[in-house]
Parts: sequence; C-alpha cells; structure tokens
Amino acid sequence: MDRMRKLIADHMVMSKHTSPHVTSFVEADVTDMVNWRNRVKGDFKKKYGENITFTPLFIEAVAKAIGDFPMVNISVDGNNLIRRKDINIGMAAALPSGNLIVPVIKNADFLNLVGLTKQVNDLASRARENKLKPEEIQGGTFTITNVGTFGNVMGTPIINQPQVAILATGAIRKKPAVIETEFGDVIAIRQMMFLSLSYDHRVVDGSLGGSFLRKIADYMEQFDPKREI
Repeated sequence: MDRMRKLIADHMVMSKHTSPHVTSFVEADVTDMVNWRNRVKGDFKKKYGENITFTPLFIEAVAKAIGDFPMVNISVDGNNLIRRKDINIGMAAALPSGNLIVPVIKNADFLNLVGLTKQVNDLASRARENKLKPEEIQGGTFTITNVGTFGNVMGTPIINQPQVAILATGAIRKKPAVIETEFGDVIAIRQMMFLSLSYDHRVVDGSLGGSFLRKIADYMEQFDPKREI
C-alpha cells in the first residue's frame, strides 16, 4: 500500500468500528431531470463555459433535503451531538492512482446551479491532477458517492467520519414503470435510479434516515422540466 491507501484503509476500518451502519434504499424516477439536462446542456455550455453533469443536480437536492432534516447534518462527540450550521457536501472522486479523495463544496445550500456546477467541475478536475489544497478536502458535513459512474445500480457506502450519513447514487437506467394518470395506470419507459443512504444508527434511526432519503428522491422527482438556465 502507498501512504494514501494506508490512510484510506485506516479511515474505513475506524468508521466501521465506530458506527453501526444501516443502509436504506429508494428508487427515484428522474425522467424530468434527465430530459431537462439533455435539452439544456448545449446552451449551458455556451452560456457558462461549463459542462453540466448530474452531480450538481444531486447535490442541489441533497442540500434542500438537509435543510428539511438538519439532524443528518451532525457529528458525534462522545455522548454529545454537534449540529453543523453549514452544509458542506463532499463528493467522493476516484483518482488515476485508484485511490479515493473527497473534495468538499462549502455552503452548498447557498450556491445556485451554476455555482454548484462550476465548483463540481473545478474540484473534480483538480482532484484528478492532485492539485487540491488541504482545506478543500476538509470540513465536510455530508458525503455523496456516485457509484453509477461505474455502471453500478446501488451501493452500501461506508460513512465518512465524523459525519453520520453518506449517499450513494446509482446508474440512471431506462426501465418500464407504472405511471398513474387520470385515465388509469399505464406502463411507460422512464429514467430510474436507486439511491442508497448509509447512516450511523447510534444517532440516526430508520425514521429519520428513511424520511431524509425519501425527501432527496422527492426533490429529484419534482424537478421542473421547464426550468430556465
């Protein structure tokens, strides 16, 4: 193992020893989000000089859901809970070496979609080039890992201590789904994905963890397909 892999190994083992992990899953219909991105990505690139991926859209939904459920944005100190005022979202990124790094988007709830996109692209690019500053991988309060990048449909991620929850976003796939209409139920081809939330069962019970995960999916499913860029 190189030095970085040793640190990752120690961190993962410590997390498993520290937190009793529970993982919940939901399936989300993100058809409107996918269609919107496909429609605007060319204009977005022309207007802002940035490629818009799904990651900033995911982060936007997570930041909103944390606002609704602030008790997942905490850490544990002995028998005390520390509520984090800032919403700093880490995004796990694979390095060319095969190692893992988690750059952090600070105050994600205050950034609009353009700001999130610029930060995501900048941090991901500099992570691949090993050009991140120490402070850019510190201070996270919640983490997202995109297992869909590798074609995986879901995962059971390990909590990034001292946080208490981590979200895995699975691959978006076209699937037949039942849609309720005013004329009855119909089967349609929809863009579907699984979301997996691992959480620390010392302080996050199934009610909070499950409700928070469902709220993230709700924000994704309620995405406005007519949204302006």
